Formats: sequence, C-alpha cells, structure tokens
Amino acid sequence: MLIVMKANATDAEIDAVVRVVGELGYRAHPIPGAARTAVAITGNQSPVDSARFENLPGVAETVRVSKPYKLVTLGLHAEKTVVRVGDATIGGDELALIAGPCAVESRDQAFAIAEAVRRSGARFFRGGAFKPRTSPYAFQGLGEDGLKILAEIRDTYGLKIVTEAVDEAGVDLVERYADVIQIGARSMQNFTLLRRAGKSSLPVLLKRGLSATLDEWLLAAEYIMSEGNYQVVLCERGIRTFSQHTRNTLDLAAIPAVRRVSHLPVIVDPSHGTGKNYMVTALARAGVAVGADGLIVEVHNAPARALSDGAQALNLDQYEQLVSEVRAIFEVMAPAVVS
Repeated sequence: MLIVMKANATDAEIDAVVRVVGELGYRAHPIPGAARTAVAITGNQSPVDSARFENLPGVAETVRVSKPYKLVTLGLHAEKTVVRVGDATIGGDELALIAGPCAVESRDQAFAIAEAVRRSGARFFRGGAFKPRTSPYAFQGLGEDGLKILAEIRDTYGLKIVTEAVDEAGVDLVERYADVIQIGARSMQNFTLLRRAGKSSLPVLLKRGLSATLDEWLLAAEYIMSEGNYQVVLCERGIRTFSQHTRNTLDLAAIPAVRRVSHLPVIVDPSHGTGKNYMVTALARAGVAVGADGLIVEVHNAPARALSDGAQALNLDQYEQLVSEVRAIFEVMAPAVVS
C-alpha cells in the first residue's frame, strides 16, 4: 500500500503516519517528491486496512499496489530518481560514464587506464577487485590490495569508484575503499547480499541477472530498497539466449520498459552485453539513443594481455572515440529524455 500525503502535509503529520505504520508491525518508507510525499508500507503478509490511515491529518489518499514490488514504482515516486555520488550523478542532466578495466591487475595498469578515463571527462572509474569467474582457475582478482589501488586512484584523479562485492564481507570492504557497490549478474538473486547492500550508505549498481525477467530484476532492487537504501541504479548487461555471435544478448528494450514502471535510473553495459570489442561502441550508441542514463564500459591499456575479459575491452583510443560519439547522441537526445 502507498499512503499519499497532501501537498501541504507537515513533517509532523508524515511522522505520525510513519509511527502508525510501525505500531501495526510494518515498515514505513517515506519518499519525498517534488509536489508530495508518499509513504510505502512493506512487511505486510496480507492487505493493510486503508481505513487506519485515511482519516489521519495530512493524508490525501491510500493506493493499493497490485505489483509485487512497491518501492521501485512510479506510483510511489513520479519523478525519476537521481543517484548522487558526491558531486557526480547518475540519472541527472549529464550522461554518466563509468569506465575502467574488468579487473585491477596492477597499480601501473590501473593508473594508466585511470588517466585516460579522467582525461575523457568521465566521473566514475570501474575495476574489479573480486572476480567471480566461471572457471576456478581463472584470475580471481587482487582482493583488498586491488581495492587499495582503486582508493588511490580516487585520491589522485577525483574519480568515483565503482566495484563489485560478491558477499557480505565484500560489502564491508567496498564501503571502506569505494563509492558505489556493484552487485554482479551472478549475484542478482543473492538475497542475503542484497539485504546487506540495502543497509549500506553507499549507492548500489544492480546488474540484471543472466536470465532474469524484468520483474525479477525489479524485485532484486526492491530487496535493496526495502532495507532503506533508495540509491539504486539498474544496469542492463545482456541476457543469455541461443545466439552465438555475441557473448550475451543486450536487451535494449529493457530501457523503455523500465522507464514505464520505475523511477530508478538505468544504465547499459555494452561490454558484457556483446563480449566483442568491435560491437561495444555501436551498442553503446544504441543504448544512449534509447534513453539510458549512462554506460559502464570496459577499457584496458593492453586488451590482448588482459587477465580478464580482454576480448570485450576497448583500448584507450577506441574508448576516446566512444566517448565522443555517445556524448553527441546524448546532447541530441537530452530534450526528449527531459520531456
């Protein structure tokens, strides 16, 4: 259920609604909007009696939610959420560019790429310190040493750090060294991990699972938000299909589909979405054209020698060209996105 407050509802009236929700044994999630505040109720196993709230001061109406998710919906928050990471944003007026290597391999490698990312004007640097790989013999990342390198990059270049946590202990470490917690595709339905990320003060970048439906993806975001963390970014990174010409099938239709039901910002990962270096820029352009709020792109100073996913990584010159092209498209699309 959503409790929609009047436009002139006072803080005391909103607090009173939250208090009643708590007294009933449920959890209240007040979400301020441009013109009103809505209070979502979670934790109920059966329909909530709307009469308990309809006559409270400041309440405009109660709305029953038919979808299995509540907090991600436009019904709760009509304006698109802008996720703020310090002085950088995802979902705002600027195209969010998140770039860097699949994995941090060494300090020299990471710094060489970070210099190019900073020079491009991107605000975010991505790099994996923990790498859950299909093969147990593949490079698994540098762990905390990799996170320390990422933190040094932040201090040196002012880039916001996006990196993956694969378990609850990993979230503790990411909170210490980084700015955004990435939940990878393989972890999208690791509900214990999602709840832990929901208790964090850091924004969460949630990648779509390898075969996840739209509802499953949004419900994973709901897990995070139900714990009180509303700073969630959705990432379309391709799904598993029968196609063999790409590593995954990038589902660009998911961008307008999410826009239709959710206020959360959505970005596109054309690197994992294709798995092929030569396809990345084309699909990055397409992602921006269909309304993505940003891109997360794998970049390497020597892709042929990369220890992880070199086949889908752009070299530094290719990355520079991609940035030029997608920014031009975003400038053309911006009026349509705003409207």
